[in-house]
Amino acid sequence: MVNPVLAQAGVLGDGSPGQQQIPMLAAAEDIKGVLIPTGYKILVCIPRLEEQMKNGLYRTDQNRALEETASLVGQVIALGPDAYRDKGRFPQGPWCKPGDYIMMRAYSGTRFRRAGYKYEYRLINDDTVEAVVSNVDPTDIERA
Repeated sequence: MVNPVLAQAGVLGDGSPGQQQIPMLAAAEDIKGVLIPTGYKILVCIPRLEEQMKNGLYRTDQNRALEETASLVGQVIALGPDAYRDKGRFPQGPWCKPGDYIMMRAYSGTRFRRAGYKYEYRLINDDTVEAVVSNVDPTDIERA
């Protein structure tokens, strides 16, 4: 079943063999070009959680908001010009790229919403990325 939160607004990748095509969150289009990260910051979009959980129970609006605030997973929208440039700290290059779903520390970065829009975004430091999420629906990653 396709997660409607991950509705495809665009696809990264050219479809060449071995290259994964990553659907961008519709929310990415709401902020692209409006906010451009500076320095070593990364702009991340937090996926909205479904009202109904996979076990059939429903989340309250308050519970969903709390879970999104503590989210561990987000989609990279843009990298600041200095992100991953320090060869001493990142000798193997960038840890992520736009379109990747990443795992980060809970409550990381500067949280904000664009007025009139429902999605939450964060500006995080480049070294806050803990892992890149692949081969699984990113909303399947939950806090323990």
